[in-house]
Amino acid sequence: MHFADSARNSRYTVVAHDNPVEVRLDIRRSEFIGMIRRVDSEDAARAWIDEVRGVHHAATHVVPAFVLGADRDIQRSSDDGEPAGTAGMPMLQALTNYRAVHAGQECADISDICAIVVRYFGGIKLGAGGLVRAYSDTVVATLEQTPLVVRQRMLLVNIHAPHAEVGRVENDLRSANFAVLGTDYAGSTAKITVGLDDVDHALEHFNTRLAAMTAGALQAEAVGIQWQDRLT
Repeated sequence: MHFADSARNSRYTVVAHDNPVEVRLDIRRSEFIGMIRRVDSEDAARAWIDEVRGVHHAATHVVPAFVLGADRDIQRSSDDGEPAGTAGMPMLQALTNYRAVHAGQECADISDICAIVVRYFGGIKLGAGGLVRAYSDTVVATLEQTPLVVRQRMLLVNIHAPHAEVGRVENDLRSANFAVLGTDYAGSTAKITVGLDDVDHALEHFNTRLAAMTAGALQAEAVGIQWQDRLT
């Protein structure tokens, strides 16, 4: 059984938590404050941008850029009064071009992310090239301080096991590097939920492994698809 999902990509990179990350740079007497936050929708991004504008109402510019979706199909930015193309677009490019290593793998597809750079003008004009570098460098410096994690589309399966066997089954699954997402002990049997890579024949391959672990006593059933942060 396969559950459809509209996203083409099955994994991408996100900020590991919901708390904003902030970095301050002094560039030719102007203060550039870089901020990054995880967001799950355009409304959430715009609400945070409005919040930052309220806090930094005295700033010369508050420049936002954000990327959303597994396929990064929503990308927005604004120059907020800086010369066209010198602020928002360089920030957006910094987000989409960023490379990082997580759990030994290169992550080059960061999304569900909003970056804001607040500028307090210090009296020295930077010129178009200087502005591009300043806004881009501020985003990169903030990204370098931002914890990232891989978000993966997973096929959820349930296993119904006798209560007395749950601990052993869970341990065997984790030892085999399967993602055990939770166990519900209500009812006459316990329900173990496992997340599998959402690929062709994932359930069949998993049930073959599960049968070997349990001498054929247990079998899993597919129950849906869920995007899940992978901490390792």
